[in-house]
Amino acid sequence: MSSPLPPPGQLPLPPLTALECATLDWREDATGEAPHSTRYEDVYFSRHDGRAETEHVFIRHNHLPERLAAWQTARPFTIGETGFGTGLNMLCAWSCFERHAPASARLHLVSTEKHPLTRDDLERALAAWPDFRHKAALLVAQWPEPVSGVHRLILDERVTLDLHFGDSTERLSRLEGRVDAWFLDGFAPARNPDMWQPALFEAMAAHSHADATFATFTCAGFVKRGLKAAGFAWEKVPGFGRKREMLRGHIETPPADISRHTTPWFIPPAPCPARHVAVIGAGLAGTSMAEALARRGVSVTLIDRQAPGAGASGNRQGALYVKLAAETNLQSRVYLAGLLHTRRWLARLDPARELWQDCGVLQLAQTDKEARRQAAFTDAHRLPPGVVEGIDADTAGTRAGTPLSRGGLDYPHAGWVRPAALCQRLAATAGVHFRQGEVTALAKRGTGWQLTLTDGDMLMADQVVVATAWQAPKLAPLAWLPLQPIRGQVSEVRVPEEAPTLSRVVCAGGYAPPAIDGVQCFGATFAPGDTGIELREADHAANLAELQRTLPDYVAALADAGVDLNPARMHGRAALRAATPDKTPYAGPAPDAERWLSDYADLAKDARRIPAAPGQHHPGLWISAGHGSRGLASAPLCAELIASRICDEPLPLERELVDHLHPGRRLIADLIRGKHG
Repeated sequence: MSSPLPPPGQLPLPPLTALECATLDWREDATGEAPHSTRYEDVYFSRHDGRAETEHVFIRHNHLPERLAAWQTARPFTIGETGFGTGLNMLCAWSCFERHAPASARLHLVSTEKHPLTRDDLERALAAWPDFRHKAALLVAQWPEPVSGVHRLILDERVTLDLHFGDSTERLSRLEGRVDAWFLDGFAPARNPDMWQPALFEAMAAHSHADATFATFTCAGFVKRGLKAAGFAWEKVPGFGRKREMLRGHIETPPADISRHTTPWFIPPAPCPARHVAVIGAGLAGTSMAEALARRGVSVTLIDRQAPGAGASGNRQGALYVKLAAETNLQSRVYLAGLLHTRRWLARLDPARELWQDCGVLQLAQTDKEARRQAAFTDAHRLPPGVVEGIDADTAGTRAGTPLSRGGLDYPHAGWVRPAALCQRLAATAGVHFRQGEVTALAKRGTGWQLTLTDGDMLMADQVVVATAWQAPKLAPLAWLPLQPIRGQVSEVRVPEEAPTLSRVVCAGGYAPPAIDGVQCFGATFAPGDTGIELREADHAANLAELQRTLPDYVAALADAGVDLNPARMHGRAALRAATPDKTPYAGPAPDAERWLSDYADLAKDARRIPAAPGQHHPGLWISAGHGSRGLASAPLCAELIASRICDEPLPLERELVDHLHPGRRLIADLIRGKHG
């Protein structure tokens, strides 16, 4: 028997890499073909009775029809599964939910998978069930690249699927959330012994709600012993088909959660009512936050002194890109997860691509040092080429649509977005009420919050999300929050219809997307601490110089086409972004800074002296800020993270990444460095 896994904070993060996809052969029977795993020498399902087995084992013996019909809780009913496979179990659960749950209910599905199917194999496998055609198409359309981590798929307004790609035990140990019903599946224990281990059952128990149930097709003795030792009560019941018996049961003695004993400050606040949430700030962080809450049925008041998308999110075009570290770190994991999430989110929000284009992003290696860094990155991570790949100068030039002397990293499914138009679309989401005005004071009143506006009006909300970038510390509870304004100016030139254009967003010292609306955008300057937003000719000149360094042939082609490249006559836009000291956004609950500085003061003397006191937060106050120049890759996922926490559902990131985004991390870091006291 294996020993229990240590808490996730003590586990090394697996490499940021591509997973090995499932290898299949397709076996014919009297009813058609069925997928068979060549790795595990086992079938995914039988076409003859595979669906009936799922209904018998997992649906019936978790009592899902009755439990879903009676579900009146505000949070979603959550199903956890070990081994997503073809998705048949989850599609059956989704169908059961539609048949039995009340209209107000929501369903959250969590499933692990170490060897995901390819998109083509998934589509082929699910074709066996014609009545699932619509559901299968929604799943296939959002099917993620085989990258380790959490991938959130919004299947419809009431159903969310989190795919945790990687080893089941390791993935569940890092799950931030709890489950109501477990599908303990996967290939048979004799075929896949690495999964059926005591540590898996312990991880399931640690992430179970108090009345959680489980069902599994196997009756193996070591499975029964492992479940019992982890705190589950089980019973044998008639199995399906030729399997005489199976197991079902429930959590009897949930274990204590010790996973945060080394970081008690990150213990999340208890859930509180969220019928009405005020979101302050209508840039990308605020409007994506409003959409995420409204999609969950929460009433949202969105407040800004300007129109949605009028601040730093108001540029004509923004690049959806990331710059990942050569060595695996938490920040790179957050941004890669955010990039992949935003692309799925945009495809669902705007399938016609009126507001965005996934034309690809090319990150050029302009110097030998950067070329070495990129080479180290590709050697260390080996991500799927559908996510990122290193390419030479000739390939880069072909993909960018202009000759290039350097290669770089190509992100083929990244691209550009119209951020101002996107913010306006999000602000118009059903359930979101926009109110123009500036919040000058924020105070706790009873179980909610009172917001005071400049015109003297007041409004009450159950909870509040502050998404006002560098101005967030103007509100008293957040005065301690370290944020820096950074001025950025983007330049624009008119281009005739016959002028050449780029076919990818090209990034180096600045960025240049393909021209749209007869305008070529490029930039942006980077001026920390500068709060001026007037246009400056010197900044236009700096942007043009950077464009010429990066894309000399393209600039020459624009000049030949008659484009006016005189900085004195350029248009553009200047705005202020916000940056955190460590360049990772803040996304999470607002700490009570005075309590943290008091409760954790001993860290200043000895960082190993960790008090047991859980972190105290301002109940119902949240922060999404500091997204900087990569907000398109971070803000939508951070909105989903906060909305999930507010609505008491599993989170779309591993626990370490949730903690990495926590706004209180700087308080702890400064205490350890002796900067408080």
